[in-house]
Amino acid sequence: MSGAMALMFIRHDTIMAELFYIIGASGSGKDSLIQYARTHIPDSAPIVFSHRYITRPADAGGENHVALNEKEFLSRQKKQCFAMSWYSHNTYYGIGIEINQWLAKGLNVVVNGSRAYLEEARKHYSGLQPILISVYPEILRQRLEHRGRESQEQIETRLLQAHKLEQEISQTRLIRIYNNDALHKAGEQFISILNNGKSSQCA
Repeated sequence: MSGAMALMFIRHDTIMAELFYIIGASGSGKDSLIQYARTHIPDSAPIVFSHRYITRPADAGGENHVALNEKEFLSRQKKQCFAMSWYSHNTYYGIGIEINQWLAKGLNVVVNGSRAYLEEARKHYSGLQPILISVYPEILRQRLEHRGRESQEQIETRLLQAHKLEQEISQTRLIRIYNNDALHKAGEQFISILNNGKSSQCA
């Protein structure tokens, strides 16, 4: 379901800021890398991390998100409170319109995105920088089995989805980070990419 806004639309190529759109299969460590960057990037860096609005409990584990029930989410979507929104795995996800204000101030913005929504996001943010978090299949299988959230059948489905993502992704300007080893290795590479993005001082 598309929820990209038109009213608060910012032509990203007219401002000196970067919108980093992070994607990766379940188990790739995307949330962990984003949290690593949150913790290790200096406060003085012109970088902000968006929180996702999600229709799942706040204590569900994984990323630090803003929990909404379905009624609240759809109400905010109708009122155009989201810069981006999508529906996946029986769950609604949204990115608040506050990211447009941050970009307008010249702040680089990091968004935890969705591969399925990437094409739509690029229609509204022409300079969007996609970053794909990749993991070797055997390591991904080990991680999915270790966290114990899904059945073996569900794990196989996750692996197929990850393979499909790797095969289909062919975005211009795509940056790929391999997260196969210790978190800090991919984490420092991620931070380096964020620090080298376009930036200006906050107005």
